[in-house]
Amino acid sequence: MAILKLLGSQTLMTLAVNRPDGRPHAATLGYMNDGLNLYFMTARHSEKLSNILADPRVGVAIRGHAEEGEAVGVSMDAHARVLTDPTEIEQVTAMILDRAPENTPWAPGEGKTVVVKVIPETIKAVAVIDGRSHAQSYQIGDVEAVMAGVDYEPSAVARLF
Repeated sequence: MAILKLLGSQTLMTLAVNRPDGRPHAATLGYMNDGLNLYFMTARHSEKLSNILADPRVGVAIRGHAEEGEAVGVSMDAHARVLTDPTEIEQVTAMILDRAPENTPWAPGEGKTVVVKVIPETIKAVAVIDGRSHAQSYQIGDVEAVMAGVDYEPSAVARLF
């Protein structure tokens, strides 16, 4: 519950992608979560998207504020993919407008952006207990199943609660 609470309470993440020469490219950007999956929008011709299309492996870091014993930070090893199904894009856009009506999800203009879905493989949550940081890692399903469109296996999600 603490991980989902943290993901739902924040709006910014740091996304790290791999450049073709192997150097990392990290950017802070807005996101919206649906369960453990994260969504963001980016320009169709951005370096970030070019790197994701060449290598969909990404890293994510999200930092929040929490009470003693709750997750204060989350990092993920994940895969990213561009949404192409118009129905799914419409659902994500509606979710953004519902949760954050002050945001304009298609700014720089329709057709110039894409929606990217980040599907976690491994999640590491950090909590502060008795003034010290404690980390716990969770595996989220099979990579091949994730890339085949399965968002995450229910048994893995159950272990988070």
